[in-house]
Amino acid sequence: MRVVVCTIVHHPGDARIYHRQIRALLEAGHQVTYIAPAEAEGFSAGRAGAELRVIAVPRAVGRDRLGALRAARRELARHAPGADLLLIHDPELLLALPPRRTRPPTVWDVHEDTAAALGTKPWLPRSLRPAVAAATRAAERLAERRVHLILAEHGYLPRFSQAHPVVPNTTHVPEAVPAPDPPGTAPRVVYVGHLSPDRGVAEMIDVAALLRPHGIEVELIGPADARARAMIEPAQAGGMIRWLGFVPNDQAMIKVDGALAGLSLLQDEANFRHSLPTKVVEYMARGVPVVTTPLPAAAELATRYECGFVVPFGDPQAAADAVLRLAGDSSLRAKMGNRGYEAARSSLGWPADAQAFVAQLEAWAKAP
Repeated sequence: MRVVVCTIVHHPGDARIYHRQIRALLEAGHQVTYIAPAEAEGFSAGRAGAELRVIAVPRAVGRDRLGALRAARRELARHAPGADLLLIHDPELLLALPPRRTRPPTVWDVHEDTAAALGTKPWLPRSLRPAVAAATRAAERLAERRVHLILAEHGYLPRFSQAHPVVPNTTHVPEAVPAPDPPGTAPRVVYVGHLSPDRGVAEMIDVAALLRPHGIEVELIGPADARARAMIEPAQAGGMIRWLGFVPNDQAMIKVDGALAGLSLLQDEANFRHSLPTKVVEYMARGVPVVTTPLPAAAELATRYECGFVVPFGDPQAAADAVLRLAGDSSLRAKMGNRGYEAARSSLGWPADAQAFVAQLEAWAKAP
């Protein structure tokens, strides 16, 4: 099967798109043409060749989206007609699809609650957000009549009139719990993922200030938007935090190993309420206790499996206290880490979902 995968919004090394879905397609013996902002910092298509072809297009950022959309339209018109399936990852790309008579079966992977997410975008004037959100909802309803949909969360199902398969953001789980940091290493807590104000950047900097007198470091791993960068760079210059920038997902997971805790201090935004932050699953898979705000899915995991602490929104002191409790009780830290790991291994591992994902795409590609 020849599959064209396209994104102009996400980093080309996105964990869901590149490290899970494309990897699953390649391992199943399929060929992939990947249209993405491939010149982004930190991205290297290590498997590019006969089975994986990467086509670079500009990235859509803020209000600067038209150029990326035009480039995507051009490349989709060039590569999609000869493919067996087209998989897109951004709602904008619904405007760039080739005509129905020339394109293969098309799948939109719905990553987020797009209409709700617009409420946190500083580039969209506040006065326009309700109208744009309403238009987005209408576009979603239209899209499900024109293309196949895959949803990243069961919580997205009520947005649509039909049932659609869910491919959750599970993760690769190692064969055993990774070892803790060696003795003599400065204790640390980590955050992995995109960095923005609504994802708790200010709160994590405050946590770093509270933990610094105790010799505990806060390490942030991931790309930052302009507003987050404006907060992170001074904090890093002052020695308050360590920011590693974008790190490929497989390497980022290794950096999680051995941490006291993994932070997920996302704010109470509509776009997050129906989603499970992938980082929570990734921390569990690496045997690292979780410190999360009470977003329903994340709090449910931390509570059900007793693998971390749930702290109030906007409360850095509570988050710091949770970290200090883990730092002072190695037995508790090990128990929480092991419980999270076992839960991830039993029900949150990607391989099973990978098989279902590939099988669904194969079925759509073969259908009349």
